[in-house]
Amino acid sequence: MKVEAKLLLALGLFFFLMGVAYWFWSHENAGSLMLVASGGLGFLPGSYYLWWSNRMRERASDRDDATIAEGAGVVETFPGSSIWPFTLGMGAFCIALALVFGTWFGIPAAGLVIWALLGAVNESRRGGAEQPSHHA
Repeated sequence: MKVEAKLLLALGLFFFLMGVAYWFWSHENAGSLMLVASGGLGFLPGSYYLWWSNRMRERASDRDDATIAEGAGVVETFPGSSIWPFTLGMGAFCIALALVFGTWFGIPAAGLVIWALLGAVNESRRGGAEQPSHHA
């Protein structure tokens, strides 16, 4: 985790320094602030990873003398295909459209979001999407 921390802290430092240099060169506030804020977006997870890497057991990927077998772990299963993330995304998109075209459009959009959430919960409780049977 130290490698990730160093990478993110280096990116944060780069963007912070570029923001300061950009401000001295152009005296433009918006771009300078965005670059400095981008530096903060590197410092925030980088400092968190550095804090945790000092408190946890060293990973095999952090050691130079580690073998590939030491870094191997359990491979978990991936969730099956499901229509509910797409349905939830379409509901969220329709809610955004309700902000543009009028609040009346939010009623079917909220129904779509609720339907997607109920479907995802129901699917997760019964063990995933139904897989087609290939038995003849």
